[in-house]
Amino acid sequence: MPGIRRLAVDYTSRFAELAPFYAGDPLASGAWQDAIGRTQRHRRDRAGLVSLLAAQQERRGAPPAARAAVQRLAGDTTVAVITGQQAGLFGGPLYTLLKALTTIRLAEDVSRIHGTPAVPVFWIDSEDHDWDEVASTTVLDGESHPHVISLPRPLTAGEVPVATVVLSEDVTAAIGTLRAALAETEFSADLIDGLSRAYRPGVGMSDAFGRWLEHVLGPHGLIVFDCADPAAKPLVAGVFAHELSHPGTTAALAAKAGDALAARGYHAQVEPHDGVALFHLAEGRQAIKLVDGRFIIGARACEPSALLAEASTHPERFSPNVLLRPLVQDALFPTVCYVAGPSELAYLGQLREVYAHFGVPMPLIYPRQTATVLDSAATRFLTRYGVALEALQAQDEAELNHLLEAQLPPGVEASLHDASRAVEERMAAVIAAVPALDPTLEGAARSTLGRMTHDLRALHSKVIHAAKRRDETLRRQFHRAQVQAFPQGHLQERTLGFVYFLNRYGPVLVDILRRDIPLAPGAHWVVTP
Repeated sequence: MPGIRRLAVDYTSRFAELAPFYAGDPLASGAWQDAIGRTQRHRRDRAGLVSLLAAQQERRGAPPAARAAVQRLAGDTTVAVITGQQAGLFGGPLYTLLKALTTIRLAEDVSRIHGTPAVPVFWIDSEDHDWDEVASTTVLDGESHPHVISLPRPLTAGEVPVATVVLSEDVTAAIGTLRAALAETEFSADLIDGLSRAYRPGVGMSDAFGRWLEHVLGPHGLIVFDCADPAAKPLVAGVFAHELSHPGTTAALAAKAGDALAARGYHAQVEPHDGVALFHLAEGRQAIKLVDGRFIIGARACEPSALLAEASTHPERFSPNVLLRPLVQDALFPTVCYVAGPSELAYLGQLREVYAHFGVPMPLIYPRQTATVLDSAATRFLTRYGVALEALQAQDEAELNHLLEAQLPPGVEASLHDASRAVEERMAAVIAAVPALDPTLEGAARSTLGRMTHDLRALHSKVIHAAKRRDETLRRQFHRAQVQAFPQGHLQERTLGFVYFLNRYGPVLVDILRRDIPLAPGAHWVVTP
């Protein structure tokens, strides 16, 4: 598929090349047994974890299946399969749903195949401060035109964690805009009602996301966790303290792994900066730097001992950066596997030695399912005309022109080709002969050939345009399939919000994606509900 980098390809097809950077091959059964054993032996505060998860679920009104999954975490042998994403508006793109469904399926497989109780967990990366990443969603209307629905930018956006952003009346207007953009279906009323109950004025952005995700996937046993919860921080205060006690080590280890990946011809996803892999949250979200043996937070200098003491007494004031977030996650949860997108897969390959440095077992990394959802008409079009899905990405008509040419009567195309060849052959003889009569005529002969060639090409173009006019249905089918598969030229799963698909196909879409997409990393699936 377009945009897939070599590391993601080799991870599923040539894992031996990348084995030094990960905890094991997720396609090998023995690796799962090893990972299960490692995470079961590592001590965690399971009672504290269950308590804070249950409290979050109570606040959001989680369904019974999700609450039962949390209680299973109290068992010493229970493991977790985890994925995560930012709190995208109305649930985010389709790949967010695909990540969560991959996680649910893997947890079921761990329980069934390995006889180990396992639960699926979705980690809301609510301490991220990139507002532009979460503030909009894209849907197609009834005419397959894309519409972007966005929330206005808050004054503090980009400076504070998304978890601190409280929704205003603007979210009600955004839901109204969404409803107007979506084609009316038998599922629209229930969809809008569910969104309106989750995304309400006065509710936090990440809390609304959690409520919506629980509404859609909680009945399937998915545990939703908001990482910005202050009650979670005391359980991982030791990770914060370890990072502050060894400033720069995490960055150095990740940078070394990145160099090793680059030496093998791969890419380093993260280029760590010197300093501490933590943010301070007391006044916004500020990086913690190390300068001349002292920590610098904004314009304030702090002695290491004082900041270390603060991490112990007020861990809620700290937040991990991209390098430390997986360590916090796996110190908190008994993680046996993390379901990752391509970019996550790359940066997690830089963390194996960081896990060892913290004494936290590194989980297996499993690539998420990747798919394009097409309606039956688009699928029939691709199949009938033999058009490759990836050929639809280019936002021009080159592939359409090839397709139309293939539909021309054979005699027309053959005659034009024969005419072009005959002109070139006859004029070549003229160009070779005229210099004997007058050398200046060679240029005139070549110019004549150029005009004749140009005229034949123009005639060919007119024939193609005539075919386009004759077969306007084919053109409409092409563009309709194109906008479904690559809206705005981008892969569907990264562009369209999954609310679009729920509106079109209803809640059964979740069951279809969960049931019909095989757990087979390295394949991109086309799904027709």
